[in-house]
Amino acid sequence: MKTWIRILLLAIACSSGNLLADHIEGDDPVSLVQDTTIHIFADVTEDMEYFTENPEALQTLVRKDLIPLLDIDYAARLILGRAGRGIEKEKIDEFAALMTTMLVNRYSQGLLHFNSEVQLQVLPQRGELNEKLTRVRSRVTLPKGGQAPVDYAFHKTPHGWKAFDVIVEGISYVTTYRNQIMPDVQANGIDSVIERLSSGQLQLNE
Repeated sequence: MKTWIRILLLAIACSSGNLLADHIEGDDPVSLVQDTTIHIFADVTEDMEYFTENPEALQTLVRKDLIPLLDIDYAARLILGRAGRGIEKEKIDEFAALMTTMLVNRYSQGLLHFNSEVQLQVLPQRGELNEKLTRVRSRVTLPKGGQAPVDYAFHKTPHGWKAFDVIVEGISYVTTYRNQIMPDVQANGIDSVIERLSSGQLQLNE
C-alpha cells in the first residue's frame, strides 16, 4: 500500500481518538469529519477482535457510517473526466458503485491496522464556507516524526455538505484515479473498464 494512502487511512482511523474530548456536533464540514470518525472509531475499537475475524461486518459498518459523508457520484464523474461525457447515467452509477466498494474495502483494511501512536489535528476553518469548494485541513503527526497534510474537499449539495476528494501530501485521490481511468475509458469504453474492475483484472495504483 502506497505511503499516501496509508497516511489517509491512518488519519481517518485515528482522528476521533484525539478529538473526542472537545467534540462539538454540527453540520459544517469540519464537524462532519469529526462526527463520522468518532462513530466509526468507537465501534471498531470496542470490538476490534470481532471485526478482525469478520471483515465483512467491518465493511458493513464503514459503508453505513462513512459513505453518507461522501458524494460518490460526483467523485465518479470527476474521475471519469472528459471520458464521462455522453455516458448514460446508469453506467456512471455502476462505476460509482465500484468506486464505493473499493473505498470501503481499503478503508476497512486501514482501520484494522490502526496505530494509536499516530496523532491528528483538524485545523480550524479558514475563511468563509464556500458551497462549491471548502477544504477541511488536517495534519497527521507520524510515529517516526514529521507531519503529513491531509485535506478533505467538500461542496454543498441538496443533501448537505458532502466530501468528494481527499488530498494527501498534495496528491488528490480524484486526480490519481482519473489519470488511470480516463484514458482507459477513452480507449476501451466504460463497459470494459467496469467489467475489469469488477473481476479484479484492472487494479488501480495508489
